[in-house]
Amino acid sequence: MLISDADPALLRLINGSQRGFPLLPRPFAALAAGMEPGWSEARLLAALQDAQAAGLLARVGAVFAPNTVGNSTLAAMAAPAERLEEVAAFVSRQREVNHNYRRDHHYNLWFVVAAASSAGVAAALSRIRLATGIPPLDLPLLREYHIDLGFSFLAESAAAAEAPAAADDPGLSAGQRQRLLAALSPGLPLTPRPYQALGAQCALSEAQTLAQIAHWRQQGVIRRFGMVVRHQELGYRANAMWVWRIDDDAERERVALALAAEPAITLCYERPPRPPDWPYQLFTMVHARDAQSLDAALADIRRRHGLERLPQAVLRSTRRYKQTGACYGYA
Repeated sequence: MLISDADPALLRLINGSQRGFPLLPRPFAALAAGMEPGWSEARLLAALQDAQAAGLLARVGAVFAPNTVGNSTLAAMAAPAERLEEVAAFVSRQREVNHNYRRDHHYNLWFVVAAASSAGVAAALSRIRLATGIPPLDLPLLREYHIDLGFSFLAESAAAAEAPAAADDPGLSAGQRQRLLAALSPGLPLTPRPYQALGAQCALSEAQTLAQIAHWRQQGVIRRFGMVVRHQELGYRANAMWVWRIDDDAERERVALALAAEPAITLCYERPPRPPDWPYQLFTMVHARDAQSLDAALADIRRRHGLERLPQAVLRSTRRYKQTGACYGYA
């Protein structure tokens, strides 16, 4: 399925449901009721299943704020060209790895590792190093300025999320929360009562499952809860990680705040440098519909903010190996 082949009503629903997905026993029935005549819960579920199978929809579920329910890091490897595919395949097979991309740089493989604890992240990085013989750069998040991977792929903007309602802590044990995290990581099952099915996977009731997700949202642990799209399939076919070396703390913060406000920039955060090979501290991600638009956005932002003089690098994505939800819990 191409985006041009999808039903316009379905695309509008996905576009507007990237945040604030209903926390109701039958959320898909509620969504179908607000669509055009002829849409039912069954028709919507079938359409979403087709969109997921075609790669347009990654999942329906949670995007967690970094290092709230577990621990994560960004890692990079400099894989020899003749071994890149082999190394990338091994990295992608690791349960803790949820994103894995090839970029046009000496450090050509970039991936995110997430686990229940910092020890779990360290163990995954050690396993990768021992198996491949290539030491990964470990670049944990130091400061977040802007993270928002909701993509408005239609002319109208995606609906903004309403402030989550107050939600009491349901009092689940640590083990119950971890099992729910593990069950939630691949997304909600596309069934009429997804929270009931999700809870059944981890010995929780539908009410307990809904209450814990609502509590995580209210706490800000869940950054976004809704449709998670695959940006390349939905028209954002060019992206780059744009990194900066800014040693002065005050100047780095000034630049970060300016970049975080740019519509084309979906991520902006600080990570530690790893000299001498990786001197950059400020990371941004820029997404565009094509390579020409990406280059134009980079040049425009650089010019308007007077950033030409700063040491920087643009690492364009050249292949996506893996994109899934982070798995912080235990299977």
